[in-house]
Amino acid sequence: MTGTKIGMVSLGCSKNRVDSEEILGELTARGAVTVNDPREAEVIIVNTCGFIESAKTDSLDTIFEMARYKSEGSCRLLAVCGCLSERYYDELNEELPEADLIWGVKDHRGLAEAIEQRITGEISSPACASQRVLTTPPFRAYLRIADGCDNRCTYCAIPLIRGGRVSYPMEQLVKEAEDLADRGVTELTVIAQDTSAYGVDLYGEPKLAELLKRLALIEKLHWIRLLYTYPNTVDEKLIDTIKAEPKICSYIDMPIQHIDPDLLRAMNRHGSAEHIREITDYIRAADPDFILRTTAIVGFPGETEEQFGELMDFLAEHPYDRLGAFTYSPEDGTPAAAMEGQIPEKVKRKRLDRLMRQQRNISFAANKARIGRVYEVLVDEVRDGVAYCRSYAEAAEVDGFIKVKLAECELPAAERGGYTGKYRFVEITGAEAYDLHGEWWPRR
Repeated sequence: MTGTKIGMVSLGCSKNRVDSEEILGELTARGAVTVNDPREAEVIIVNTCGFIESAKTDSLDTIFEMARYKSEGSCRLLAVCGCLSERYYDELNEELPEADLIWGVKDHRGLAEAIEQRITGEISSPACASQRVLTTPPFRAYLRIADGCDNRCTYCAIPLIRGGRVSYPMEQLVKEAEDLADRGVTELTVIAQDTSAYGVDLYGEPKLAELLKRLALIEKLHWIRLLYTYPNTVDEKLIDTIKAEPKICSYIDMPIQHIDPDLLRAMNRHGSAEHIREITDYIRAADPDFILRTTAIVGFPGETEEQFGELMDFLAEHPYDRLGAFTYSPEDGTPAAAMEGQIPEKVKRKRLDRLMRQQRNISFAANKARIGRVYEVLVDEVRDGVAYCRSYAEAAEVDGFIKVKLAECELPAAERGGYTGKYRFVEITGAEAYDLHGEWWPRR
C-alpha cells in the first residue's frame, strides 16, 4: 500500500476516535499515508456512531457524502466501520451499495488487511509495529483503558455493540502512556465506557486510583484528566487520589443520568441516589474548586413532571459545573424501548430546554466567580488573533475555552506556532455562559 492516500472520518465519542487512530496506525504501518482532504483520498473510511437515533442519521449522511468522492475525487474504496456497522452489519451490506467494505468495531488489523487486499490484491507483512496515528493536536491524546461495558443500563445499546467490559493490563497502559509522552503528548485524558470500574474484571476490584498514580509518575506528562466515570464506583479513595496528585486535574466527568430512585432503578443504574448526593457533597467539601461534569437523560419512559422536577431541584441545589443533557431515544433491542409510558417528543424537548436554561444560569454564575483569578492554561490553538486556551477546568472537545486576544506584537510569534501547545498563565477578565476571557499573566 506504499503511498496509498487514506482519509478518515471519525464520528461519535472519543473512544471511537481511539479506534480510528489505531486503524490508521495499522494502515500506515503498511505504507499508506493519511490526508485531510477527502478529494485526495484513494481510500475513505467512515468510523460510525450508533449510540442514539440522531447519531445513526449523522453516520448515514456522512457515508453518502463521502460516497460522492468516488466520482468527484480520487476514492477507489469506501469502507464503513464502527458501532453502526457492528450493530446493523447485515442490513448495511444489503442496503448500502455505496460502501465497498463493511466492518465492525473490533480487529483493526483485519480491517487494514481487508483494505490492503482490495487495493493491492495482496496482504503484506508490515516492516514495523503499528503505532496510533494521533488525530488530536500532538500535545494531547486519549488513553482508553477498557472497552465494552457490564452495566447493562436499560436504555443503552453499547453492550450490544461492544460486549462486556474488557480492561487492559496496567503495564500495557503505562507503556502506552509513556510512548505518547515521548511523542510530545503533555495532556492525557483517560477514557473508557465506564472508567471508574477499570480493573474489576482483571483484578477483582476497581484499580483506577492505582493506575492514575502510575500515570502521574510519567515525567513528561503535565495534565491527566478523567472522563466517563460511573457514580457507584466513584468513591472517596478515587477523589482523594485525584486531589493528592498535582498532575491529575481536579476534574471528573460523572454521568448521573437522573436522581429519582424509581427512574434510576428503571434505567438499571447501579448504585443509588443517596450515593450520588453523598459523593457530590464529598467532592465539594474536599475542594470547592473541583470541577464536576455530568450528563442527564430527560423523558425516560414513565418520567413524570414531579420526577423531572426532582432532577431540576437536585441540579439547582448541587450545581454541576458542566452538564450535557439529551432526550431519551428508544434504541432497538434495549429493554427501555419496550417499556410503557413512552414520553411524547414535544414533552421531552420542552423538559430539555428547561433543564439547559437552568444550567446556562448555573454555568454563567460559576464563570463569573472566576473573574480576577489566575490559572495555568494550555493553548489549544491560535485563530484570528485569539488564543483559545483551557485550564484544568476545561476538557478538550466538550467544554468551553478561555479566550485571550493577542497583542499586535504577539501575532508573528503566534503565527509561527509559538503559543500552540504551550502552557501559560492567564488572569480571567470576563465571563460568558460557557466561555471565559482573559489576559496573559503577569501582564506585559
